[in-house]
Amino acid sequence: MAITENIKKLGFGFMRLPHVSPGFDVKDFDLPQIEKMVDVFLENGYTYFDTAFVYAGSEEVMRETLVKRHPRETYQIASKLNFFMPNSPDDVRAQFETTLSRLGTDYIDFYLLHGIGENILEKIDNLGGWDFFGSLKKEGKIRHAGFSFHDSPETLDKILTKHPEVEFVQLQLNYFDWEDEQVQARGVYEVARRHNVPIVVMEPVKGGFLGNDKSVLSDVFKKYAPDKSVASWALKFLAEKEGILTILSGMSALEQVQDNVATFNGLTALNDTERALIDDAAAALRAIPRVPCTECRYCKDCPQNIHIPEMLGLYSDYLQCGVLSEHGYNMNSQFGAPATACVSCGLCEQHCPQHIEIRDYLGKIAELAKAFGK
Repeated sequence: MAITENIKKLGFGFMRLPHVSPGFDVKDFDLPQIEKMVDVFLENGYTYFDTAFVYAGSEEVMRETLVKRHPRETYQIASKLNFFMPNSPDDVRAQFETTLSRLGTDYIDFYLLHGIGENILEKIDNLGGWDFFGSLKKEGKIRHAGFSFHDSPETLDKILTKHPEVEFVQLQLNYFDWEDEQVQARGVYEVARRHNVPIVVMEPVKGGFLGNDKSVLSDVFKKYAPDKSVASWALKFLAEKEGILTILSGMSALEQVQDNVATFNGLTALNDTERALIDDAAAALRAIPRVPCTECRYCKDCPQNIHIPEMLGLYSDYLQCGVLSEHGYNMNSQFGAPATACVSCGLCEQHCPQHIEIRDYLGKIAELAKAFGK
């Protein structure tokens, strides 16, 4: 089934929702505010809501704030199946059925293999993942099948060549990563365009990295347009790209929904001056020194299971944009351990070829994370 829905360019990512208390039970989320966020989004004609099995509490909160409160035909739900978790085809089916139960719906509009790359392709084949998605479509339990992706342009080309049945792909695209040698945002975008596969954009503001009005970005953008948010420029950069189905924004406050809606309701094409401003903004961020971690991963055998390179990356982002990503910190803490777990054994520093004072940085991260109640 080709994608025929008339979907507006802004999508609501249910990844960074506001909380009233630590934890991921439904009661820990700020449901009244989320309901207002959902309502404002829908009232302005935007209909695409994105979640995932591994976003703790997200699917259940979507059930409470969206599914139970609005007619099912007035919006689209996207969710994702994580193939790192199942060990059998029965596990795969069980994960999907759990998602349906959490969401309180009998079908999903856009269903994705979650975060795939070269390292998971063999397992997906062995567990019959692609055929499973095909069977779900035949059963009417999903409308469209795709995948979200974190890997190289070459791997993306390999997957799309082998699986022409894929209807859409979700890619990390933003102006900071556009020419980045590791993320290769431009490269994966161009591969998707060559295959004529619609693109859902994730991380357009790079987890808030490109959205802080108090960062160096403000010095670049506010002089030109003082009434526009820093985040709006990241969204405008992507909105004019061809082949974009929708652009996800992981909104965590009603004000962010209002700002994003205003941005898309009043979209105009970027002119040459504005494109140069975006280039200047990316250059200004890159000029700020980061922690000199090369991600060699010699420190990976932390006795406390802290994901050290990822934590140092979060701190580098903080140095550049002035905000420590709560979502990034929570995800690294969920799959590893929080920075507060450091016992200052020093084993990581003994193995670090860059002689980084890792314990000092973890202490700084732990101090910042207190703002999250961690």
